[in-house]
Amino acid sequence: MSRSLCALIDSSAWLCYLRLVMTVLALIAALLLEQVRPLDNRARLAHVLDAALEFLEHHVNAGQRSHGKAAWFIAILPTLAATLAIYMLLYHVHVLLAWAWNVAVLYLTMGFRQFSHHFTDIHRALIDGDLPRARRLTREWRGRPADDLNTVEVARVAIEEAFSASHRHVFGVLFWFAFLPGPTGAVFYRLALALRQRWADKPAGFGDFAKRAFSLIDWLPLRLTATGFAIVGNFEDAVYCWRNQAHKWRDPELGIVLASGAGAIGVTLGKPLKEGVTAAGLTIDERAEIGSGDEADAGFLSSTVGLVWRALVLWLLLLILLAIAYWVS
Repeated sequence: MSRSLCALIDSSAWLCYLRLVMTVLALIAALLLEQVRPLDNRARLAHVLDAALEFLEHHVNAGQRSHGKAAWFIAILPTLAATLAIYMLLYHVHVLLAWAWNVAVLYLTMGFRQFSHHFTDIHRALIDGDLPRARRLTREWRGRPADDLNTVEVARVAIEEAFSASHRHVFGVLFWFAFLPGPTGAVFYRLALALRQRWADKPAGFGDFAKRAFSLIDWLPLRLTATGFAIVGNFEDAVYCWRNQAHKWRDPELGIVLASGAGAIGVTLGKPLKEGVTAAGLTIDERAEIGSGDEADAGFLSSTVGLVWRALVLWLLLLILLAIAYWVS
């Protein structure tokens, strides 16, 4: 083997090792920064993103399904190109500047504080026995009626929302951040999710491509999140619920995470919910039952937090071990 080829291989191995180290340190730094100094103007950033997507839709959507596909690529490709260009520019100036850019993007796109304040407030209200406040907080979080929910139903819904949000705001972002260069993976995942959420129900099939694209993007991260829950929780029950119940949820893909999480902590989720009385009569949200074990209560909310954190530590440890393996080799 020529000396130049050996040097190229050594250089590639060193770059892989450096990228793994930067990935792990950036993830840890972003999570710590979010805990110490939560981002207060996240709603303002969401409003700016909504305005930009509305502008794009207004100028691209002419009532055909293909226009939705074009709009998706127009939104995704320039954003990723700009994110990667900034990363490469900073990397050539100094590797620490590139690392700081990774942390900044992760701080904006990933973290528990994007949903944990809702969960924590509901948990505290349930512990205090303040059901009216717990209902109000649940309604504000979900954006759906909650005035007729009892204590068990509020706890059940809070756990479901926490599992869903932990995947969308933490584990899904983590996977794509580790997979793509720089912080482009984090931006890619969160932007694809935003496009799906905003355009999914548009008429004339405008959002069909956004839905299909995100299903592909999220296929592996969903299963890795569910696997993590199973490993750090009750593995046998988590796998059983995943295999036998996930497909019954209204969103079978997201049902994988919910069923695995419910089985991992031994709680029953799902079941029909009363959403109020209208002129047509009582409105029931028909939902499948998933999970196994006891009815939800405030104690299971604590178990949910523990499960999510243990799963996060598991994936960080795996990345650290992978970095060590590169270093040893």
